[in-house]
Amino acid sequence: MKIWIDNDGCPRIVRDLVLASATRRKLPVTVVGNTLARVPPGPLFKAVCVHGGFDAADDHIAEHVASGDLVITSDVPLAARIVAKGALGLNSHGTVFNPESIGDQTASRNLMQELRGGGMLGASGGGGPPPFGENEKRRFANALEKILDRLKA
Repeated sequence: MKIWIDNDGCPRIVRDLVLASATRRKLPVTVVGNTLARVPPGPLFKAVCVHGGFDAADDHIAEHVASGDLVITSDVPLAARIVAKGALGLNSHGTVFNPESIGDQTASRNLMQELRGGGMLGASGGGGPPPFGENEKRRFANALEKILDRLKA
């Protein structure tokens, strides 16, 4: 089992929580993004900087992920790609992407994209993600530990 982090748009605290948990569990982590991320030294951690456009990090992860891996991403289209390969996803707010949920999550994402594109959500476009505070940090950490326990079993 390997953990992948889609670092483009990933809150730093989420990346730090994943790296800390992976260190305790001795799990390999690859952080992929359009800029090179800092990762702790050692054989468990790898940072990959990709070039080539908006979805280059997503494409790299989708190409290299394996069944049983965990991908930390808030990108629903990437989540659909990795779930199709037998991996699980977890977004920064603790929502799990799995075969049972990905269809509804994709439909919801597409609907929101259409509403934003049609101007039906007002000037804010529906707003961005909520602020990442202590409750969100706790929710993500709990979801991460739960999914890692399940994957390691």
